[in-house]
Amino acid sequence: MRLKRGYYKSFVLLVALLIFAPQVSGQKKTKAPKVYTIEISKMKFIPADLVVEKGSKIVWINKDFYPHDITDEIKKTWSSKPINQNQSWSKIVTKNENYFCNLHKTMKGKITVK
Repeated sequence: MRLKRGYYKSFVLLVALLIFAPQVSGQKKTKAPKVYTIEISKMKFIPADLVVEKGSKIVWINKDFYPHDITDEIKKTWSSKPINQNQSWSKIVTKNENYFCNLHKTMKGKITVK
């Protein structure tokens, strides 16, 4: 029994998919990070304490009249630039973070990574 050329190509493609599909499907799929929002309002971070998954994206949105920044409280290894009203800044978190506003030092927040 002879296969026509079109059927032969389809057959070869099907065999290739069956052979290589298990290898491709075994690869890890990267998923988009979960996004959490912290609002800056009335000189506070809302919520001030947040529990998230490792790799989550945190977005701070300034709803205050005053500029604010977000700065690592412990070692000051990272900081945003001052963000004005209705502007935002984001960071991917992989570990627990204590932060504060370096422009208004009484404003503090905490992110716990579970």
